[in-house]
Amino acid sequence: MSRRIKSMNMDSIVKYIIYVNSGIFIASLIISGRHMGFSLNPFTALSPSTNSLIFLGATGTIPINQYHEWWSLIAANWLHGSLMHIVFNMIALVETAPLVISEYGVHRMFIIYTLSGIFGFYLSYIAGVMVTIGASAAICGLIGAALFFGRSRGGTFGRAVFKQTSVWVISIFIFGLLIPNINNYGHGGGLAAGIFFGWLLGYNEKKRENNLHKIISFACALLTGLILIWALISAFSLSFF
Repeated sequence: MSRRIKSMNMDSIVKYIIYVNSGIFIASLIISGRHMGFSLNPFTALSPSTNSLIFLGATGTIPINQYHEWWSLIAANWLHGSLMHIVFNMIALVETAPLVISEYGVHRMFIIYTLSGIFGFYLSYIAGVMVTIGASAAICGLIGAALFFGRSRGGTFGRAVFKQTSVWVISIFIFGLLIPNINNYGHGGGLAAGIFFGWLLGYNEKKRENNLHKIISFACALLTGLILIWALISAFSLSFF
């Protein structure tokens, strides 16, 4: 029974993250209206307007320095620039999140996801990236946590995890070199943060999830929810009223 409940929790958190990302993406298209991008290029097909993304919390030097929108370091993790962008990131989430949940637990996974996204975007802000969005920094955080787990645990399973996640890291690096407009600072910062928080929070075989993890996780969820709700209300007000 406990395994079934754990599986349900694992499925639920990943689904909720996908639902929220999808909902925000649809909202960004609605706000874009006739300025929505249509293109035969798969990388830009069905893309929200820049203004809609700025209203909803795109981050970078422009939103932070000009408008003092530090909250965008959280909101930007839930925004995407095209249909392919969100589909690719959600597939990556489905591939990485279950492993992290199984070894760290639901609450530590969400802490790592949230804080890695913030750190990745903060690093890209320091590096001078003007505007950036996407869940990839947070997902790279999950990859970093899995990488640390595999290296730390060792053994047959640990080596297999480390090998798999190393392939993911190399793929992300190559992808970042070949595809234009990729925020490599966000990816690198998210990956480093994931390794750090994987070490700091520990995984199940060394430390079980406790009430502090739950409190921090709920705080991350509450803050994220409030920011996204405020961003949606503000964006629709600026666009239609």
